[in-house]
Amino acid sequence: MFYGQHEGAGYEVLDKRFNACIVGHARVERLWTGARWSEGPAWFAAGRYLVWSDIPNNRMMRFDECDGSVSVFRQPSNNSNGNTVDRQGRLVSCEHLARRVTRTEYDGSITVLADKFHGKRFNSPNDVVVKSDGSIWFTDPSYGILFDYEGGKATSELDACHVYRIDGTSGEVTRVADDFEKPNGLAFSPDEKHLYIADTGITHNEAGPKHIRKIDVKPDGKSLGASHVFADCTAGLFDGFRVDRDGRIWTSAADGVHCYLPDGTLIGKILIPELVSNVCFGGPRLNRLFICGTTSLYSIYLAINGISQV
Repeated sequence: MFYGQHEGAGYEVLDKRFNACIVGHARVERLWTGARWSEGPAWFAAGRYLVWSDIPNNRMMRFDECDGSVSVFRQPSNNSNGNTVDRQGRLVSCEHLARRVTRTEYDGSITVLADKFHGKRFNSPNDVVVKSDGSIWFTDPSYGILFDYEGGKATSELDACHVYRIDGTSGEVTRVADDFEKPNGLAFSPDEKHLYIADTGITHNEAGPKHIRKIDVKPDGKSLGASHVFADCTAGLFDGFRVDRDGRIWTSAADGVHCYLPDGTLIGKILIPELVSNVCFGGPRLNRLFICGTTSLYSIYLAINGISQV
């Protein structure tokens, strides 16, 4: 049921339960523009700054919350896409061009965490999440090797597009899911008993999926079990997303950010005038949602809080 829209606020309330998530007078702010395709926001609490990718421009950008300035964080970036922060506060990135997952150390040096599976190069690691045990989970669709815009055109060395896990202690890479067409964004539930993964297979198959699946994490914490479709996208495609402390999913879509309850009910939207690729929670209290639009970085303050990575 439609409960109305907050005039000028950029909210669309589809279920009255969304009202508890929003600050009535808060507005969407455009913090910066000038990208070709913004992606992969990651919040660094110690420095109060955000890093995100501008994939086609082969660079990573940095927003300083203290003074509002934006600068180039890294260029070239190997057409980095998804980014996150590990439990020690280090940047973990998916690189399309180099077809690998890397970690930026405290001194700025880069450690390669994974670039092959059984001797074959990955397609183009896309999005990444770190579990509380230090393991790193990432998706590997083929978007970065399809043409020379977000990576480098190449032939896949693997049989398809899958989801992988890097062990936090041994560094061993295992395949945890092999039944996706184009696995994309991913995030754990607050208790880490479930892993949500978007499948954007419809981009290259008109009958393909455009949904998020909810997958059981087995008791060993290292493998996945049964899954079901959590939500189908009602506007374009889901890409990247985050989960808040109460288990709601805040996901990108063609018309902005969609908010889902843990039972899969779409309760509201944050309307953005550009196609949205990804989001993340930031600010000292993790109540500021940073939003990567196509060319721009947006943010809005909410009445809820995200989950700390460290």
